[in-house]
Amino acid sequence: MSTENKTTGTVQMKKEIGVFGGISIIGGIMIGSGIFYLGSYVLQRTNMSMGLALLCWVVGGIVSILGGLCFAELGACDPKSGGMVVYLNRAYHPAVGYSFGFTSWLISGSGSIAALAIALPTAMRNFTDLSDTAIKVIAIVLIVGLTAYNCLGIKLGSMLQNVSMVAKMIPIVIILLAGLFLGKQSPDLSLVPEGTDVSFSGMLAMIAFATVATLWAYEGWTNLNPVAEEMKNPGKDLPKALIIGIGAITVLYTLFNFAIYRVLPHDQVVSMIEADNLYLGTEVAKTIFGNAGGGLILATQLIAIFGSLNGMIIAFPRYYYEMALDGHFFKNHAKLHPKYAVPHVALISQAVISIILVLMKSLDELTSLVVFAGMVYNVLVILAVIVYRKKFPDMERPYKAWGYPVTVIIAVVIFGALMINTLVEDPKTALLGLAVPVIGVIVWYLFDRKLKNEEK
Repeated sequence: MSTENKTTGTVQMKKEIGVFGGISIIGGIMIGSGIFYLGSYVLQRTNMSMGLALLCWVVGGIVSILGGLCFAELGACDPKSGGMVVYLNRAYHPAVGYSFGFTSWLISGSGSIAALAIALPTAMRNFTDLSDTAIKVIAIVLIVGLTAYNCLGIKLGSMLQNVSMVAKMIPIVIILLAGLFLGKQSPDLSLVPEGTDVSFSGMLAMIAFATVATLWAYEGWTNLNPVAEEMKNPGKDLPKALIIGIGAITVLYTLFNFAIYRVLPHDQVVSMIEADNLYLGTEVAKTIFGNAGGGLILATQLIAIFGSLNGMIIAFPRYYYEMALDGHFFKNHAKLHPKYAVPHVALISQAVISIILVLMKSLDELTSLVVFAGMVYNVLVILAVIVYRKKFPDMERPYKAWGYPVTVIIAVVIFGALMINTLVEDPKTALLGLAVPVIGVIVWYLFDRKLKNEEK
């Protein structure tokens, strides 16, 4: 939202996004770096069981669809710019919506940027022998360089986004089709990990922990709601875009990983992952097309990750800029550059936090941290469907979540179970993911108290 819109109300958002546009937004955000390396983490967490890993990709998609149904109802009945911030504010308290933005600033948004910055040089390990230190140095250079570039104006930054969707789809389609039709392996898709004696409860815990890894690849479907105000018919188009988009990407991710299993023998996959060579898709391309194919896939992966990284660096500072305009964040974050009209202070502070996270965390740790922090707010927004129906019974609802309240309760239970499982399996990451939102609420009250004192 522009400053003019806040102060004069003369600038109105244009309703130009239809169903296909909504699906494109979801696909552009969801299909990022995760699909290239997260399959390795899912396999690790399922004791290298290909059948169990594929099941986790399906479960991750179903969980996302159930959450999407709830977001669809909220977006259809309350089609305001801001998405989750609006729903959390109206359902609970302004401090809750603020804590979402604060968590994005300190963990989820900055953590996503840090994870992508690390993922890009990690993808190059198939071709160059990069140390962990070199990867972190390259990640920091990427963050600094793209932040400086985006401080020169939104027009320059948006130029890098024009080809991102195509760049992301090229390697996925090539690997998927080549693997399905040219692969000669018959992967073992049994659901019991080979050579292990796992109890039923242990199996459920394993599935839950591995599903958390898939949710990073599915991350992004919540970002259609912030543009609901700019959709032609949000009451109908937003639910369709969410359901079709998440459903299609679930099929795509599952087939993509199956295609990898069709080409690479199980023993080779295990040895690659044990050697910390996570990019199985690149190996598939090299196996089928030779080094030229591997080089093409690597180049396309790098472009895709680079585009996603640039998009996040552009988008997230707008949250912090809005928070500052409302008087509940650092005042300098509400400043726009006098020449380039971008929130340069917010861009720079985001870069600083992202660099700190690069230095502190590994790619796997950042993935869990970002997903866990996101799940906390996903649960609150899903519950907001029930709160909205109780609090605003007369609100027009062009779309209602299928199977309400059963589907809403199931979604909450699943996300809640995943959170608890992460708390058990990775308590340090989970506790940090819980602590930051609490700190965000405290910070809101401190700024609110200061604001009230200034108004006296």
